[in-house]
Amino acid sequence: MKKLGFIGGGNMAEALAHGLIAHKLFKPSEIIVSDVAPERRRKLARALKLATTPDNAEVVREAGAVVLAVKPQTIDAVMAGLAEELAKMGGKAAARGKLFISIAAGVTIARLSRGLGKRARVIRVMPNAPAMVGQGMAAMVRGRGASAADQALALRIFSAVGDAVALKDEKLLDVVTALSGSGPAYVYLFAKAMADAAASEGIPRELALRMTLKTIRGAEQLMRESGREAPDLIAAVASPGGTTEAALRRFAEHGFSDIVAAALRAASDRSRELGRTVN
Repeated sequence: MKKLGFIGGGNMAEALAHGLIAHKLFKPSEIIVSDVAPERRRKLARALKLATTPDNAEVVREAGAVVLAVKPQTIDAVMAGLAEELAKMGGKAAARGKLFISIAAGVTIARLSRGLGKRARVIRVMPNAPAMVGQGMAAMVRGRGASAADQALALRIFSAVGDAVALKDEKLLDVVTALSGSGPAYVYLFAKAMADAAASEGIPRELALRMTLKTIRGAEQLMRESGREAPDLIAAVASPGGTTEAALRRFAEHGFSDIVAAALRAASDRSRELGRTVN
């Protein structure tokens, strides 16, 4: 593979390129990014020292693997232009020679194959926003034309900004969207609620938020590193008749677990609806 290309130079593309360069998986000279916005191209070129272009076709010509980092609303037009360029390069043979990795939300493998050609090697990925600070979680499904080696490459790319897993059933990406894709917003909401409640009890707002964030981070690290199940960790904190037990009782009274489950179902259902709409 000569180069890795990105079509769309937004925040996620920037995070991926930065992670790949930082982990020495690609050199700046081995990455090319196209974007319609001159200011984005200038920022990427200045910050990461990589090649940029306003021309999507140039990315396809130069790169062996191309990450489609564009919005779902624009991807059909983008793929039409790419298909035209692939036809100039040799049609089906050119499509087989390129790997396309899409992070466009809700855009199915079937839609990608229609837009790029049935022979195209495609992988659909659902990343999430924490990739921008190197703590992302991505799940992916490969199309029929993509090989195990293609999948391994995609896993390496997204592991450069966190963790990445491969799934076999594309339908599971709707649940992934609800869990890890939308999940950061749930954590932000919980953090805000904790900080707001503490502030209402007299703790200065900035200190309340600082303590909340450190508590969340510490709890996550302890759960991950200890290998203990959540019920065991809860029991270790909740002494009988103590403060934690009082709080947990109130959570249960208000159906906290049911609320979380209902929220994930709603997000999953909406992801399915959007998938049907865009297809």
